[in-house]
Amino acid sequence: MSYRAIYTYAWDLAEAGVGRAMDQFLRLGLDTVTYAGSYHAGKFLRPHGRTGKVYFPQDGTVYFHADHARYGAIKPVANYLLKECDILRELTDDKRLAVNVWLVLLHNTLLGSAHPDSAVTNAFGDKYIYNLCPSAPAARAYAVGLCKDVTESYDVSGISLETPGFLPYAHGYHHEFALNTPNRWLDGMLGLCFCDHCVKGASKAGIDAARLKAEVARDVSDYLGSDVDYPADMAEAFWHADMLDDNGLGAFLRWRMSVVTSLIAEIRAGVRQDINVAVIPSVARPTSGAWYEGSDLKGQAEAAGIIEACFYEPGAQRVKADLFDIKRRLRGKGKLRGILRPAYPDFTGEAEFLTAIEALASGGVNEFAFYNWGHLREANVGRIAKAMKILDGYA
Repeated sequence: MSYRAIYTYAWDLAEAGVGRAMDQFLRLGLDTVTYAGSYHAGKFLRPHGRTGKVYFPQDGTVYFHADHARYGAIKPVANYLLKECDILRELTDDKRLAVNVWLVLLHNTLLGSAHPDSAVTNAFGDKYIYNLCPSAPAARAYAVGLCKDVTESYDVSGISLETPGFLPYAHGYHHEFALNTPNRWLDGMLGLCFCDHCVKGASKAGIDAARLKAEVARDVSDYLGSDVDYPADMAEAFWHADMLDDNGLGAFLRWRMSVVTSLIAEIRAGVRQDINVAVIPSVARPTSGAWYEGSDLKGQAEAAGIIEACFYEPGAQRVKADLFDIKRRLRGKGKLRGILRPAYPDFTGEAEFLTAIEALASGGVNEFAFYNWGHLREANVGRIAKAMKILDGYA
C-alpha cells in the first residue's frame, strides 16, 4: 500500500468540508489522509482559516467516538466537535483516499492531571502532568486501548503513534520559566522519571534505581544551590560522562528504551493485523536524539514495522545527513517513511524543499507525509504536487 499523506486536524476538515478537502488532496497527487485521532493543546495559526486564523484545540481529547469498554482506569475524553460531526467517519466513508490515524499517546495534560499516579515523576517527586508514564500499567492500558478502539471502530488503513515514551523536560509546557541558564545536563537530569513504576521496573532489571534517584536529586540540588552555570558544550560533556559513569544512569536509560519498545510491541500485537503501525520516534533533532525519550529506532522498527521519521531540518543537506544516520541505525530493519514541512522553519524556498525530497527519494525513502494542511499557506501546499512528480520518477 502506498503512503503519500497529508497530516490534518478535525477542526480544519470540519470548516472546509471533507469532500472539498479530499478533492484538493487528490489534485495534489496524495493517496492518504493522516488524521489526528487524539491530540494535546496548542495555539495554531491557520493561514487559510475562514472562520478565524488562530485556533486553540481542546486539550487532551480524542476526535473519534471512543468505546469506554475498551479501556481501564484511564479513559479518553471526547472532543466537543464530536457533538456536531464525526470527521473520521466522513473520511472513511468517502473512500477516495486511505485514512491513517495519528495518535498522540502519552502526551496528555488532561489525563495526566486526572491520573497523577500514572504521570512521569522526577527525582524530587514532582509530577509532570503533561506526560503519562509508559511504565505505568494504567497508562499502557490506555495507549493500547486507544489503538485498538480506533482500528476496530473505523475502517482505517493504519495508525501513526506519537509520544509513546518519556517527553523531554524542556517540552514547551505553558509558560515554562526559570531564572537560570538552561543546559543539556540539567534538562537531562530533571527529565528522568523515578515514579514508583519506573523504580520498581528498573530494580527488577538489576538497576539500583532508588540509589540513582537519590544521587540525581542530590546532584541537581547541589547545582541549583551553587552560583555555577554550565556552558552548553561543557553541559553536553558532563551529561555524556554521567551516562558512562558507574552510577547506573546508562543502564537506566537503556532500560527506558525497553519499556517503550515493549509498549509498541503490545500495540502491534493488539490491533488488527491487516493495518500498518508506524512510530513517530520523536521530533527531537536530529532523529537519533530520540533515545532520550526511550526511542530505540531499530527496536521500534522491529516491533511496529514502520518508522515515520520527522525530517524537520533547516535545509536539504541536514535532511540528507539525518537520513544517512537513521538508515545506519535501522540496519535494514522495518520500513522508513519521511515527514516533511514544505515551509518555514525548515526551507527558505521551494527549491530547497524539492532538493530535500530528491535527497530522501534517492536515498530509498518512497513513502512520505506532509505536515500540516491547516498550518500551511496555499503556496506551500502547492509545493506538495511538485514533490509528488519527483517521487513518481523513483516509483
